Amino acid sequence: MSSQTSPGAVESPLHELQRVYKRTLTVVSASQIFAGLGLAAGVTVSALLAEDMLGSTGLAGLPSAFFTLGAAIASYGIGRLSQRSGRRIGLSAGYIAGAIGGLGIILAAVSGSILLLFLSLIVYGSGMSTNLQARYAGTDLARPERRGQAVSTVLVATTFGAVAGPNLSGPLGDLGATMNIPELAGPFLLSIVAYLVAAGILMLFLRPDPLLTAHKFESIVSPRGGSSAGSSGLLDRRGLTLGASVMVVTQIVMVAIMTMTPIHMRDHHHGLSATGLVIAVHIAGMYLPSPLSGFLLDRLGRTPIIIAAGVILPLSGIIAAFAPTDSVAILALALGLLGLGWNLGFVAGTAMITDATPLGQRASTQGSIDVIVSLSGAGAGVMSGVMVATTSYATLSLFGGALAAVALLPIVVMTQGKVSRQASIDAAT
Repeated sequence: MSSQTSPGAVESPLHELQRVYKRTLTVVSASQIFAGLGLAAGVTVSALLAEDMLGSTGLAGLPSAFFTLGAAIASYGIGRLSQRSGRRIGLSAGYIAGAIGGLGIILAAVSGSILLLFLSLIVYGSGMSTNLQARYAGTDLARPERRGQAVSTVLVATTFGAVAGPNLSGPLGDLGATMNIPELAGPFLLSIVAYLVAAGILMLFLRPDPLLTAHKFESIVSPRGGSSAGSSGLLDRRGLTLGASVMVVTQIVMVAIMTMTPIHMRDHHHGLSATGLVIAVHIAGMYLPSPLSGFLLDRLGRTPIIIAAGVILPLSGIIAAFAPTDSVAILALALGLLGLGWNLGFVAGTAMITDATPLGQRASTQGSIDVIVSLSGAGAGVMSGVMVATTSYATLSLFGGALAAVALLPIVVMTQGKVSRQASIDAAT
């Protein structure tokens, strides 16, 4: 019997859900390719630009702090706007703000204005926040047992732009020079265009809106099996706390080490192209493994993925700490593993938060959680510069790895305890 709906026939809810779900993933993934370009181009050079303008390695972590602070502010706003008006409006507004921030950074570099640089970095952080919140759009119409794959599909789309962005830093710097723009501000030209294209794709094609449409299919896409966020419409606060904790820890470790890697490389006489290569490998590690991590998350559950993150992040810190200063390849390996550990933690944490949140509060709660995650990253960005200035890059890397191991272990124990209790409840009922 054919599974196709005949002309004039009423489409079943499940078929309609799958059709809209696939369209949503396609549109969001297309926008993420450009959004990845916008984010990665700026991340590669922001610390170097600040070091040049401020004349201090100890302050080189400020750009990361400012744009993650901006991401925190934007996360709250985007979450509230998305809850009220849908993902299409919320995400588009975030990318437009990111483009405005990129323009401000270029103007700051041309004029030498530190104040404008800091203000523009905060606005530029909207693009970073929107990049992260786009992953939630993929889960709005996903059934609970497919949320890992939904998150991974959106994240892996970011890879194409995010890996290309750092490798374009050199040519964009040269292009900027021809326009009387400082070399390290040139990559932000790409950020402006890429974020505007991403916003245009979402505004024009993300119809119907996934979050608004999800209410129609709530009986299919809501968590089942006794979850507090299921039919009761209540937050599962324990699951929310555990998921947020995983993302906070992985974000702190990733941002701290990533932020200071370009400074470390320039201090050892590596050029902008070599730095771009290492950051490209790092970002590939953050996003490219997503299909596998999403598949494993759906098959194995949340706990094993968190354990894997707790092993890989410390390993990356050790390799970064002891990498020969003249070896780009070994440093790239360390940063690739750093990205992979972040990916595992973020995929698991995102799924846990979505599991724990009912539709009526989903976008606003997700935005609030991303505020905490972004603020954690902002703090890590500031402290990473201070630590490297007072100790060394190796010390920072070892500390980050140790933090991941120590902090994720109790989260694993509590998550496993929650799963065991839920299994007992399900067996009893």
